[in-house]
Amino acid sequence: MSDDVTSRHERLERHDVPGSRNALRHWIRTRNPVWMLIVPAIIWFLRLVPSVRLKNVVLRALGADVGEGVALAFGATPDMLWPDRLVLEDDAIVGYDATLLCHEYLQDEYRTGEVVVGERAMIGAGAIVLPGVRIGADAQVAANSLVTGDVPPGATVAGVPAEVVSDAD
Repeated sequence: MSDDVTSRHERLERHDVPGSRNALRHWIRTRNPVWMLIVPAIIWFLRLVPSVRLKNVVLRALGADVGEGVALAFGATPDMLWPDRLVLEDDAIVGYDATLLCHEYLQDEYRTGEVVVGERAMIGAGAIVLPGVRIGADAQVAANSLVTGDVPPGATVAGVPAEVVSDAD
């Protein structure tokens, strides 16, 4: 969806997981186990907090790059295991029950990638943004969309997978 030379897949960091079975079964080796137990509890709590300021302070403390005026709605879920891979630029809005994923567990590996939500971008209720995606400034993601690729600045995307339905004219 972007003119960028690299796709989200090319921006992802791939991590092999030793042993048999799928990568999720080896979660304890992917990050510090204490982090993996405490941070998801904090993120889950944030989903219920009405104060956008408190959410921003806590996300910054967890390593996210959160600009001024960012608003995460009730139920919005920043990545629970890698919130430090999030960049939420000034005045971005993440709608009710939207999810920003910075990781994905597969069979033989897990992948991590930065998610960037540009300045004044809006993500609709229930939307899911996959790891490595960049959403441009002033872009809009329609409710319940699955964002699998970059969103150009000022564009509106919708659907599963999300496709451009309106450009930044």
